Amino acid sequence: EAIGLYNLGQTCCLNSLLQVFLMNIRFTGILRRITVPSSPAQRRNNVPYQMLLLLEKMQCGKCKAVGPTDLAFCLSKHRVKLFVQHDAAQLFLTLWNLLKKQMKTPELAQELSDLYTICIQEHLACQNCSFEIKSNSTMLTLPLPVLDANSHRLKTLEDCLQYFFHPEELTGQNMCFCQQCGRKTTFLQSMKLVHLPQTLTLHLKRFCFERSSHTHKLSHYLPFPQELDFNEVLTENQCQADDSEKATWQYELFAVVAHSGFTSCGHYCAYIRSLTECKWYCFNDSEVCQVSWDDVKCTYGHSSLYWRETAYLLIYMKKQPQ
Repeated sequence: EAIGLYNLGQTCCLNSLLQVFLMNIRFTGILRRITVPSSPAQRRNNVPYQMLLLLEKMQCGKCKAVGPTDLAFCLSKHRVKLFVQHDAAQLFLTLWNLLKKQMKTPELAQELSDLYTICIQEHLACQNCSFEIKSNSTMLTLPLPVLDANSHRLKTLEDCLQYFFHPEELTGQNMCFCQQCGRKTTFLQSMKLVHLPQTLTLHLKRFCFERSSHTHKLSHYLPFPQELDFNEVLTENQCQADDSEKATWQYELFAVVAHSGFTSCGHYCAYIRSLTECKWYCFNDSEVCQVSWDDVKCTYGHSSLYWRETAYLLIYMKKQPQ
């Protein structure tokens, strides 16, 4: 049974992310195999262990919600501020880094990396000669713009993905020094997809920073699919992977972390598809209820209603082969 988490005071963001982690049976499979710290002080300050205790408390099933007090206290020891508004994408990265850092078994830390880490190859190519620079990097989320370079709204999630991997010409002040030409030249910058993990997190960049240091929310309508095949979205030039890797690039939506309200005053909740029941639930702090796909689609956004729920993080899982 799905169990809620009590809000300790502006902990809706933390609660939503914890539910996304703990409803992922592949993540909890790793969590259950951690080494329990030896001393009471180490146990109090160990994020994976405190998350495991919270999971066990939730699975007792004796009440509709539990309080993540011990875990919140543990996180505060690692400089995660309590009783303040967090950005879900930043807090997700912070939690994941703490989990990986404190998993003392190298094999489990590697399993955690394999479960969530995206691999990208960055290309820089001189447009005046054949000089090229290639480098691989890893990412925990794909940060997808929802506006193009001309501030026009991108219409679908697929458009956002295509735009993210679209090559960009570096000209004028952005020109790079070419070792072969011996001077600054125009370069073509592009990113190619190398590897996708089992659990894929997409970050819709709905919070827009202006020159005046003011942040506003982009709440326009942006639909996302229940099923996503990267082979149909990206071109051959946007991929750097073999056929066996590409064969695993079919995904199903697992969770949506949604934000409602404004940048300075907002609220998070999570819509999660139970992997055991294949039903959607809304986790709104201590309140948990079953919902329909139409309810989840309400997070697509609405141009004129800035306070409405809009999807902020989309978590997809690889489809299991038939």
